[in-house]
Amino acid sequence: MCIRDSFLIFVIVFGSCKLFNLVYFIEIQMKVLVAVKRVVDYKVQIRVKSDNSGVETQNVKMSVNPPDENAIEEAVKLKEQGLANEIISVSIGDDKSQDVLRTSMAMGIDRSILVKSQNTLEPLAVAKTLKIIIDKEKPDLVLMGKQAIDDDSNQTGQILSALLNWPQGCFISNLKIENNKVFISREIDEGIENLETSLPAVLTCDLRLNTPRFASLPNIMKAKKKPLETIDIDTLGIDTSSKIKTLKVIEPPKRKAGIMVNDVKELVQKLKYEAKVI
Repeated sequence: MCIRDSFLIFVIVFGSCKLFNLVYFIEIQMKVLVAVKRVVDYKVQIRVKSDNSGVETQNVKMSVNPPDENAIEEAVKLKEQGLANEIISVSIGDDKSQDVLRTSMAMGIDRSILVKSQNTLEPLAVAKTLKIIIDKEKPDLVLMGKQAIDDDSNQTGQILSALLNWPQGCFISNLKIENNKVFISREIDEGIENLETSLPAVLTCDLRLNTPRFASLPNIMKAKKKPLETIDIDTLGIDTSSKIKTLKVIEPPKRKAGIMVNDVKELVQKLKYEAKVI
């Protein structure tokens, strides 16, 4: 059974007859694992390296990947609702990735795991790494952002669910868990799709799922004392070599300034004969 059952025993004494009745209450609780990635802050103006080999990350503000913040918030809410008894965050990267894990713990995560790697991993390697951590921690639910804003791959959650042979829910905008069942909603082209699956499961979170809380100063201080385990990725026996070669990274072309038109007729003329969109 994927969900852990903790039994609380209450003894009731009726007067002098000393009659004992044992009443069992089943408290269903889960362990939740949240994957977190360190990315360039979404407010930062992205700059391409002078040699066009990638994006400049030196002396640039970094933060938690925004959809991962939604995953953290949802895990904390599950614990506040009494549905989870432990929530863990996991990140893969160098020592600097500890800051996003500390941020997650300041938001309410209980403990964190950093898998140290000096290389930038592709989605398959990330999923294989997470699977090893999941096999060790044995969570009932895995939450992560639907995609990272640096590469926009949107692949890790799907690959991970396949490796685990677990059901998946992608870019969810609503989550409800009852009686070992997971009820999710997500936006598709035709509207809102409602799905039901069972635990354990892998869910990737959309920005519409919730509004992440801000980490308060007292919680930031408390997060410094929470446990953070470090694992070297070389000990996991995973092939981290890149399968994709980046040829060149360039900035998008500058957008031309717009023009002002005098009336609707002129607008229609320009859309029809110059822009040729109607």
